[in-house]
Amino acid sequence: MTQALDVVTFGEAMMLLVADRPGPLEQAQSFLKRSAGAETNVAIGLARLGLKVGWASRLGTDSMGRYLLAAMKSEGIDCSHVVCDAAQSTGFQFKGQVSDGSDPPVEYHRKGSAASQMGVADIDQAWLLSARHLHATGVFPAISASTLSAAKKTMDLMRAAGRCVSFDPNLRPSLWASADTMRAAINDLATRADWVLPGLEEGRFLTGEATPEAIARWYRERGAQLVVVKLGSEGAYFDGVAGSGHVPGFAVAKVVDTVGAGDGFAVGVISALLEGLGLPEAVRRGAWIGARAVQVLGDSEGLPTRAELNQAGF
Repeated sequence: MTQALDVVTFGEAMMLLVADRPGPLEQAQSFLKRSAGAETNVAIGLARLGLKVGWASRLGTDSMGRYLLAAMKSEGIDCSHVVCDAAQSTGFQFKGQVSDGSDPPVEYHRKGSAASQMGVADIDQAWLLSARHLHATGVFPAISASTLSAAKKTMDLMRAAGRCVSFDPNLRPSLWASADTMRAAINDLATRADWVLPGLEEGRFLTGEATPEAIARWYRERGAQLVVVKLGSEGAYFDGVAGSGHVPGFAVAKVVDTVGAGDGFAVGVISALLEGLGLPEAVRRGAWIGARAVQVLGDSEGLPTRAELNQAGF
């Protein structure tokens, strides 16, 4: 019997190697080992808050694949739909350190990875529909034509079954054939979601609109029930069925690493809305977790436990 889940996500996990010092990657002498992946960051964050989370993917049977599978299981995530394929390799990436708060350099090694071989055949419909929510991003559909098909199918199945779907564009230009192809594909995926979570610059590129209000309106006119436009240190603007507004950002003493902030934001919004909180409260929780995420070196160290969330009053 399939166990009911709160959230499912499909996506690639990569082993992350973070440089031991600021500067060009080639000058690093050693690296810290972590996990990475937009969808898996969100899965980890939601699981730490006590939600029942399922993750579907493919990994190699190499040491990197074994490391990632163990890391995800240790977070309490249902990995029953992760296929370990001896004929395929696990993707990995290098990430540099910065000291000025800018985005760190990232070098991906994922072409032809096990996860890129996923397709609609990897969708277990009964397992997928056991969840009340699907979180999707623009990364998984970008890695191959077959993952794009799988992403569309999972979103359509969930919507048809009356479940809710969130979508973070998470633009990765290097994974698409062209900017126009990326824009068309991402916007098509966004129309299949209930909650759309773009960053301001992403929204400007995708919609051609300049302001958070206009970006949100653009997606609302195309069917989104809620749009939250992330504004970095300025917080976020939200526009949904229940109303619109702005939530200010949280002060950060020092920005260590901006990677993963958007995933942390998604954790806050999704968890709060699934718990029945109002839109301002959900966006405020997202902004707080996003602020925590930029103050740590890895992608998931800043994601709080339920106890830490409660202690902070969120």
